[in-house]
Amino acid sequence: MAVKSTEGASISPQALRPGMVVRIHQKIKELNAKGEEKERIQIFEGMILSVRGNQETGTFTVRKISDGVGVERIFPFLMPGIAKIELVREHKVRRAKLYYLKNYQKKMKEVKK
Repeated sequence: MAVKSTEGASISPQALRPGMVVRIHQKIKELNAKGEEKERIQIFEGMILSVRGNQETGTFTVRKISDGVGVERIFPFLMPGIAKIELVREHKVRRAKLYYLKNYQKKMKEVKK
């Protein structure tokens, strides 16, 4: 699976790999003060820790640090609420599951583009 490694490139969920830093644009529906339903886009940016399953039932886990607290979200591949997935950067990793990054202090090396 070839992935465009340019800044802000939109990629398909099937091309996701652990070690990628992605920006996920998710549609959120809210009720305003008048009771009307409003839709907005919320961005979640973090590193992919794991990819599980196949294209239909698979999920991927994304982790970010928000105000010094680690936040993880699990997104299904076929989630209708995902508007777009952008590739921010890609790190060189040797593992399929990067759970050790939860308490990892060193910097990771980026892949040369």
